[in-house]
Amino acid sequence: MSFASLGLSEFLVRALDEQGYEQPTPVQDKAIPAILNGGDVVAAAQTGSGKTAGFALPILETLSQRPAQGVRPLRALVLVPTRELAVQVGESIKTYAQYLPESLKIMTVYGGVSINPQMMGLRGGCDVMIATPGRLLDLLDNNATDLKSVETLVLDEADRMLDLGFADELGALLKLLPRKRQNLLFSATFPDGVKHLTQTLLVDPTEIEIKIEATIPEQVQQRAIEVDRTNRTTLLKQLIKEENWSRVIVFVASKRSANNVALKLSRVGITATALHGDLNQAARTKALADFKSKSFRVLVATDLASRGIDIVSLPCVVNYDLPRSPSDYVHRIGRTGRAGESGVALSFIDHESDNHFKVIEKRIKQKIPRENIEGLERSPYAPVELLDKKGPVKGKRKSKKDKLREAAARAQKNG
Repeated sequence: MSFASLGLSEFLVRALDEQGYEQPTPVQDKAIPAILNGGDVVAAAQTGSGKTAGFALPILETLSQRPAQGVRPLRALVLVPTRELAVQVGESIKTYAQYLPESLKIMTVYGGVSINPQMMGLRGGCDVMIATPGRLLDLLDNNATDLKSVETLVLDEADRMLDLGFADELGALLKLLPRKRQNLLFSATFPDGVKHLTQTLLVDPTEIEIKIEATIPEQVQQRAIEVDRTNRTTLLKQLIKEENWSRVIVFVASKRSANNVALKLSRVGITATALHGDLNQAARTKALADFKSKSFRVLVATDLASRGIDIVSLPCVVNYDLPRSPSDYVHRIGRTGRAGESGVALSFIDHESDNHFKVIEKRIKQKIPRENIEGLERSPYAPVELLDKKGPVKGKRKSKKDKLREAAARAQKNG
């Protein structure tokens, strides 16, 4: 199967050839003809599946056949949950469109930066807009654009959009759109909110991989290392040096941890930078650009970067802190092992995260062997402060072995 056989013009195929796209991915193979056919589409598309090209290419094909004259009405709207994803999707669409005989105006708008340049850029309209919901509402309030001509609406990473609290903004935008339009919904997971959105928004949609859970590529080697919480940074330093990874993304749970870990790595000569939501847009863009250009060896990030960030040839990701949900685990480690390359996904398992990692293993239906690193072995006893917490771990009764361990730990504390 080739891209040309899916109904795409030679101009789009030329751009794909230059980018090294040899043949459609499964999502692209199914989505492109369905979208060209004009119907609604709902797709279960995990990170790294090629979903951006899956919806962007047929949209560009359709728009290029009916170029706008004069002021350009907004005809295709792509809503995304984060600034980083907006930038990435916008760059990809511009790359795909570069050889079209009739140029299309493609705008990317998001918050965290001044709205004035975006308002100036929208003078004369645009054909395609990639937007975060909040900034689009701001632009509408300032009469910088309108949605009355939108023919195709794309909700990209719908689950993440709802997770980040965009339900109200999304509802307000949907009320402003024409009733007759094509709706395309892409989501890695389908919690109740996304299912409800699918049922209320889409009309007789083509379902693509809807029942397939996000999977982990075979080329990603998953490792789990047991370590005491207080030794995680020491272990991280040792692994980076011993494994000699050229670049690593280290995922942490908080902005404070991102700054602290990056600082501690830098102090021992490992170039590192932090990426989190407290940084302004310019700083976030610079952190990613520096990491991509290999100015920094380590990017220490909160889940801000777990989706929508495409790093070419990334050899390793480390879960310094485990993510809150199994689906986020899949998205995090999906940063490595992309485009068929091998990669390593490594998780630190301290006593506090033990049970949570078992939940992740159960959800991904894989058992990952535990490792211990010589000299940094995890203590056989859980920390006393963890044992002193009232009640058992949620969802698990204490076993006889657990009670014996607790008794031993108390004896050790009192002895």
